[in-house]
Amino acid sequence: MTTVATAKKPRLAVFKFASCDGCQLQLLDAEGQLRAIADQVEIDHFLEARSRSLPGPYDIGLVEGSISTPADIPRILEIRRQCRFLVTIGACATSGGIQALRNWGQVDEFLGAVYATPAYVQSLEKSTAIADHVPVDFELRGCPIDTRQLVELVSAVVVGRRPRVPTYSVCVECKMRGTVCVAVARGIACLGPVTQAGCDALCPAHDRECFGCFGPSQQPNLVSLNGFYERQGASRERLGRLVQSFNAWSPEFHAEHDRLAGGPDTEADR
Repeated sequence: MTTVATAKKPRLAVFKFASCDGCQLQLLDAEGQLRAIADQVEIDHFLEARSRSLPGPYDIGLVEGSISTPADIPRILEIRRQCRFLVTIGACATSGGIQALRNWGQVDEFLGAVYATPAYVQSLEKSTAIADHVPVDFELRGCPIDTRQLVELVSAVVVGRRPRVPTYSVCVECKMRGTVCVAVARGIACLGPVTQAGCDALCPAHDRECFGCFGPSQQPNLVSLNGFYERQGASRERLGRLVQSFNAWSPEFHAEHDRLAGGPDTEADR
Protein backbone atom coordinates (compact mmCIF):
# COMPACT_ATOMS: atom_id res chain seq x y z
CA MET A 1 0.00 0.00 0.00
CA THR A 2 1.23 3.48 -0.86
CA THR A 3 1.74 5.83 2.09
CA VAL A 4 1.96 9.60 2.25
CA ALA A 5 3.99 10.11 5.42
CA THR A 6 5.99 13.33 5.03
CA ALA A 7 7.93 15.76 7.21
CA LYS A 8 5.07 18.25 7.04
CA LYS A 9 1.31 17.88 7.09
CA PRO A 10 -0.02 15.99 4.03
CA ARG A 11 -2.08 18.08 1.63
CA LEU A 12 -5.71 16.93 1.27
CA ALA A 13 -8.09 17.67 -1.61
CA VAL A 14 -11.75 16.69 -1.99
CA PHE A 15 -13.32 16.50 -5.46
CA LYS A 16 -16.90 16.07 -6.65
CA PHE A 17 -18.35 14.42 -9.75
CA ALA A 18 -21.96 13.31 -10.37
CA SER A 19 -23.42 12.79 -6.89
CA CYS A 20 -25.72 14.23 -4.24
CA ASP A 21 -22.84 15.56 -2.07
CA GLY A 22 -23.95 13.27 0.76
CA CYS A 23 -20.52 11.74 1.29
CA GLN A 24 -18.87 15.16 1.51
CA LEU A 25 -21.53 16.17 4.02
CA GLN A 26 -20.56 13.15 6.12
CA LEU A 27 -17.12 14.70 6.47
CA LEU A 28 -18.59 18.08 7.42
CA ASP A 29 -20.95 16.42 9.91
CA ALA A 30 -18.01 14.80 11.70
CA GLU A 31 -17.67 17.95 13.86
CA GLY A 32 -15.04 17.13 16.50
CA GLN A 33 -13.59 14.37 14.35
CA LEU A 34 -13.23 16.85 11.50
CA ARG A 35 -11.11 19.06 13.73
CA ALA A 36 -8.91 16.05 14.47
CA ILE A 37 -8.47 15.47 10.73
CA ALA A 38 -7.71 19.15 10.19
CA ASP A 39 -4.93 18.86 12.77
CA GLN A 40 -3.33 16.04 10.77
CA VAL A 41 -3.60 17.43 7.24
CA GLU A 42 -3.73 20.66 5.29
CA ILE A 43 -7.13 20.86 3.59
CA ASP A 44 -6.12 22.68 0.41
CA HIS A 45 -9.12 22.00 -1.83
CA PHE A 46 -12.62 21.30 -0.51
CA LEU A 47 -15.18 23.55 -2.20
CA GLU A 48 -18.05 22.15 -0.13
CA ALA A 49 -16.36 23.51 3.01
CA ARG A 50 -14.31 26.55 2.03
CA SER A 51 -13.77 28.99 -0.83
CA ARG A 52 -9.97 28.83 -0.63
CA SER A 53 -8.47 26.43 -3.13
CA LEU A 54 -4.75 25.86 -3.54
CA PRO A 55 -3.31 24.12 -6.61
CA GLY A 56 -1.83 20.62 -6.47
CA PRO A 57 -0.07 18.34 -6.28
CA TYR A 58 -1.81 16.82 -3.28
CA ASP A 59 -0.86 13.96 -1.00
CA ILE A 60 -4.41 12.65 -0.51
CA GLY A 61 -7.34 13.04 -2.87
CA LEU A 62 -10.90 12.08 -1.91
CA VAL A 63 -13.25 11.72 -4.87
CA GLU A 64 -17.04 11.63 -4.60
CA GLY A 65 -19.31 10.93 -7.56
CA SER A 66 -19.36 8.98 -10.80
CA ILE A 67 -18.10 9.70 -14.30
CA SER A 68 -21.16 10.75 -16.28
CA THR A 69 -20.19 13.47 -18.79
CA PRO A 70 -17.46 13.71 -21.46
CA ALA A 71 -15.75 16.50 -19.50
CA ASP A 72 -15.40 14.23 -16.48
CA ILE A 73 -12.86 11.96 -18.16
CA PRO A 74 -9.99 14.43 -18.70
CA ARG A 75 -10.75 15.95 -15.31
CA ILE A 76 -10.36 12.67 -13.40
CA LEU A 77 -7.17 11.91 -15.34
CA GLU A 78 -5.74 15.24 -14.18
CA ILE A 79 -6.88 14.64 -10.60
CA ARG A 80 -5.14 11.27 -10.65
CA ARG A 81 -1.94 12.96 -11.80
CA GLN A 82 -2.23 15.54 -9.02
CA CYS A 83 -2.84 13.07 -6.15
CA ARG A 84 -0.28 10.68 -4.70
CA PHE A 85 -2.97 8.67 -2.89
CA LEU A 86 -6.45 8.60 -4.46
CA VAL A 87 -9.50 7.40 -2.53
CA THR A 88 -13.02 7.01 -3.91
CA ILE A 89 -15.76 7.70 -1.37
CA GLY A 90 -19.32 6.46 -1.64
CA ALA A 91 -21.37 4.29 -3.98
CA CYS A 92 -21.32 6.82 -6.82
CA ALA A 93 -17.54 6.85 -6.96
CA THR A 94 -17.04 3.14 -6.29
CA SER A 95 -19.77 1.66 -8.50
CA GLY A 96 -21.51 4.39 -10.53
CA GLY A 97 -24.19 5.15 -7.95
CA ILE A 98 -27.95 5.32 -8.25
CA GLN A 99 -27.54 7.27 -11.50
CA ALA A 100 -26.07 4.10 -13.05
CA LEU A 101 -29.66 2.85 -13.36
CA ARG A 102 -29.66 4.72 -16.65
CA ASN A 103 -27.08 2.23 -17.91
CA TRP A 104 -29.91 -0.20 -18.65
CA GLY A 105 -31.84 2.37 -20.70
CA GLN A 106 -31.41 4.85 -23.53
CA VAL A 107 -29.93 8.14 -22.37
CA ASP A 108 -31.37 10.07 -25.32
CA GLU A 109 -34.88 9.03 -24.29
CA PHE A 110 -34.29 10.22 -20.73
CA LEU A 111 -32.91 13.56 -21.91
CA GLY A 112 -35.84 14.10 -24.25
CA ALA A 113 -38.33 13.40 -21.47
CA VAL A 114 -36.70 15.74 -18.95
CA TYR A 115 -35.14 18.66 -20.84
CA ALA A 116 -36.83 21.07 -23.24
CA THR A 117 -33.63 21.33 -25.30
CA PRO A 118 -31.74 18.05 -24.80
CA ALA A 119 -29.20 18.98 -27.47
CA TYR A 120 -27.54 21.30 -24.94
CA VAL A 121 -26.98 18.47 -22.45
CA GLN A 122 -23.79 16.46 -22.81
CA SER A 123 -23.95 13.08 -21.14
CA LEU A 124 -22.18 9.75 -21.45
CA GLU A 125 -24.23 6.66 -22.20
CA LYS A 126 -23.25 5.16 -18.86
CA SER A 127 -22.50 6.34 -15.34
CA THR A 128 -19.33 4.54 -14.22
CA ALA A 129 -17.03 4.21 -11.24
CA ILE A 130 -13.85 6.24 -10.92
CA ALA A 131 -11.78 3.03 -11.00
CA ASP A 132 -13.07 2.33 -14.51
CA HIS A 133 -10.97 5.29 -15.68
CA VAL A 134 -7.95 5.65 -13.36
CA PRO A 135 -6.12 3.54 -10.77
CA VAL A 136 -7.58 3.95 -7.28
CA ASP A 137 -5.53 3.33 -4.14
CA PHE A 138 -8.42 2.69 -1.76
CA GLU A 139 -12.21 2.88 -1.75
CA LEU A 140 -14.69 3.69 0.99
CA ARG A 141 -18.07 2.13 0.30
CA GLY A 142 -21.51 3.30 1.32
CA CYS A 143 -24.45 5.50 0.43
CA PRO A 144 -23.39 7.55 2.25
CA ILE A 145 -19.99 6.56 3.63
CA ASP A 146 -19.53 5.95 7.34
CA THR A 147 -17.90 8.92 9.08
CA ARG A 148 -15.88 6.68 11.38
CA GLN A 149 -14.41 4.86 8.39
CA LEU A 150 -13.49 8.17 6.77
CA VAL A 151 -11.67 9.39 9.87
CA GLU A 152 -9.93 6.02 10.16
CA LEU A 153 -8.84 6.19 6.52
CA VAL A 154 -7.27 9.66 6.76
CA SER A 155 -5.59 8.86 10.08
CA ALA A 156 -4.17 5.59 8.70
CA VAL A 157 -2.83 7.17 5.53
CA VAL A 158 -1.15 9.95 7.50
CA VAL A 159 0.79 7.53 9.71
CA GLY A 160 1.50 5.08 6.90
CA ARG A 161 -0.59 2.03 7.76
CA ARG A 162 -3.42 0.25 6.00
CA PRO A 163 -6.91 1.50 7.02
CA ARG A 164 -8.88 -0.90 9.19
CA VAL A 165 -12.18 -1.08 7.33
CA PRO A 166 -14.42 -4.16 7.70
CA THR A 167 -14.71 -6.54 4.76
CA TYR A 168 -17.18 -8.96 6.38
CA SER A 169 -20.91 -8.91 5.66
CA VAL A 170 -23.77 -6.98 7.26
CA CYS A 171 -24.87 -10.25 8.90
CA VAL A 172 -21.92 -9.93 11.29
CA GLU A 173 -23.12 -6.46 12.30
CA CYS A 174 -26.59 -7.87 12.94
CA LYS A 175 -25.10 -10.48 15.26
CA MET A 176 -22.95 -7.89 17.07
CA ARG A 177 -25.93 -5.67 17.84
CA GLY A 178 -28.26 -8.58 18.64
CA THR A 179 -30.61 -8.04 15.71
CA VAL A 180 -32.80 -11.00 14.81
CA CYS A 181 -32.30 -12.10 11.19
CA VAL A 182 -35.16 -10.65 9.13
CA ALA A 183 -34.64 -13.27 6.40
CA VAL A 184 -35.05 -16.20 8.80
CA ALA A 185 -37.53 -14.78 11.31
CA ARG A 186 -39.70 -12.67 8.99
CA GLY A 187 -39.15 -14.18 5.56
CA ILE A 188 -37.86 -10.90 4.12
CA ALA A 189 -35.44 -11.12 1.17
CA CYS A 190 -32.36 -9.30 2.49
CA LEU A 191 -28.99 -8.54 0.90
CA GLY A 192 -27.16 -8.58 4.24
CA PRO A 193 -25.32 -11.87 3.61
CA VAL A 194 -23.74 -10.52 0.42
CA THR A 195 -23.24 -6.85 1.40
CA GLN A 196 -20.11 -5.38 2.96
CA ALA A 197 -20.51 -4.09 6.50
CA GLY A 198 -20.30 -0.43 7.42
CA CYS A 199 -23.83 0.74 8.28
CA ASP A 200 -24.13 -1.03 11.67
CA ALA A 201 -27.01 -3.05 10.18
CA LEU A 202 -29.29 -0.02 10.32
CA CYS A 203 -32.15 -1.34 8.16
CA PRO A 204 -32.40 -4.87 9.63
CA ALA A 205 -32.43 -3.31 13.10
CA HIS A 206 -35.73 -1.68 12.06
CA ASP A 207 -37.20 -4.86 10.54
CA ARG A 208 -36.21 -3.85 7.02
CA GLU A 209 -34.13 -5.70 4.47
CA CYS A 210 -30.58 -4.67 3.65
CA PHE A 211 -30.52 -2.82 0.31
CA GLY A 212 -26.80 -3.26 -0.34
CA CYS A 213 -25.73 0.33 0.36
CA PHE A 214 -22.10 -0.70 0.98
CA GLY A 215 -21.84 -2.85 -2.12
CA PRO A 216 -21.01 -6.52 -2.50
CA SER A 217 -18.92 -8.25 0.13
CA GLN A 218 -15.96 -10.43 -0.72
CA GLN A 219 -16.92 -13.33 -3.02
CA PRO A 220 -20.70 -12.94 -2.59
CA ASN A 221 -22.79 -15.92 -3.69
CA LEU A 222 -25.82 -14.06 -4.99
CA VAL A 223 -27.07 -16.99 -7.07
CA SER A 224 -27.30 -19.20 -3.99
CA LEU A 225 -28.84 -16.48 -1.81
CA ASN A 226 -31.50 -15.46 -4.32
CA GLY A 227 -32.20 -19.11 -5.10
CA PHE A 228 -33.09 -19.51 -1.43
CA TYR A 229 -35.35 -16.45 -1.54
CA GLU A 230 -37.06 -17.71 -4.70
CA ARG A 231 -37.83 -21.01 -3.00
CA GLN A 232 -39.30 -18.97 -0.14
CA GLY A 233 -41.66 -17.27 -2.60
CA ALA A 234 -39.81 -14.08 -3.63
CA SER A 235 -40.22 -13.17 -7.29
CA ARG A 236 -37.29 -12.66 -9.63
CA GLU A 237 -38.58 -9.15 -10.36
CA ARG A 238 -38.48 -8.29 -6.65
CA LEU A 239 -34.98 -9.72 -6.23
CA GLY A 240 -33.75 -8.00 -9.38
CA ARG A 241 -34.91 -4.65 -8.09
CA LEU A 242 -33.22 -5.32 -4.75
CA VAL A 243 -29.78 -5.62 -6.36
CA GLN A 244 -30.52 -2.82 -8.85
CA SER A 245 -30.12 -0.05 -6.31
CA PHE A 246 -27.32 2.12 -4.90
CA ASN A 247 -24.57 -0.20 -6.16
CA ALA A 248 -26.42 -1.55 -9.18
CA TRP A 249 -23.44 -1.26 -11.54
CA SER A 250 -20.98 -3.07 -9.29
CA PRO A 251 -19.95 -6.18 -11.25
CA GLU A 252 -21.56 -8.68 -8.84
CA PHE A 253 -24.90 -6.88 -8.46
CA HIS A 254 -24.97 -6.00 -12.15
CA ALA A 255 -24.45 -9.61 -13.20
CA GLU A 256 -27.06 -10.90 -10.76
CA HIS A 257 -29.67 -8.41 -11.94
CA ASP A 258 -29.12 -9.45 -15.53
CA ARG A 259 -29.28 -13.14 -14.59
CA LEU A 260 -32.56 -12.65 -12.76
CA ALA A 261 -33.97 -10.63 -15.65
CA GLY A 262 -32.96 -13.33 -18.13
CA GLY A 263 -35.98 -15.52 -17.60
CA PRO A 264 -36.58 -18.92 -16.00
CA ASP A 265 -33.92 -20.63 -13.94
CA THR A 266 -31.38 -22.69 -15.82
CA GLU A 267 -29.37 -25.78 -14.94
CA ALA A 268 -26.25 -23.58 -14.61
CA ASP A 269 -28.06 -21.39 -12.06
CA ARG A 270 -28.97 -24.41 -9.97
